Amino acid sequence: MITNDSVNPVYRFMNYLAHAFLSFRHPQILVGNMISDFVKGKKKDDYPGLIKKGIMLHRSIDNFTDSHEATMFAKQFFRPHYRLYSGAFVDVVYDHFLANDNNEFSSNELMGFSQQTYEVLDQYSAYLPEGFNNMLPYMKKQNWLYNYRYRWGIQNSFGGLVHRAAYLTESKKAFDVFEDHYSELRECYDVFLPDVKKMAWLHFQSLLSA
Repeated sequence: MITNDSVNPVYRFMNYLAHAFLSFRHPQILVGNMISDFVKGKKKDDYPGLIKKGIMLHRSIDNFTDSHEATMFAKQFFRPHYRLYSGAFVDVVYDHFLANDNNEFSSNELMGFSQQTYEVLDQYSAYLPEGFNNMLPYMKKQNWLYNYRYRWGIQNSFGGLVHRAAYLTESKKAFDVFEDHYSELRECYDVFLPDVKKMAWLHFQSLLSA
């Protein structure tokens, strides 16, 4: 996704659960992975080494996601109505399926993971960009990471996405697309997740060993 003032802030409401999950429970990597969309270009170099590496991991995940065959297929359902924003909706959809993936989280495990993520972010509050720091209380209060499990959580996320977008006016059609193509979107997620996990794990290991 795109960073700081160079893009529409719609991209700041995206797949936080996936980026937290793909930080492999490493605190500083998690911080960098979560704040990356708020860090413009080479501003990443202003951060401590491991947080910087988390930012780099986030950007690699985004590039991989955008170019993955399953993502490109999933975008087709949203593209007729939302064009360049189709990928943003797919990101939110992926978080819904991840939150409901019993191979990765039970309900209790997801709740614990969500709370642990918020606690880590609080511990590193000195390193959070202003925009992310302003958003974090809402993320915690509304428990975004956990509530991706629910269709109403996705409906709310779509609404938040549109609210932050300069050229979108409604999210109802996006939710209709989500409901109408739920099975096909789930199949895209099932193809995508093993590939992104493998890529992210290998990149995570290479960053830590560098």
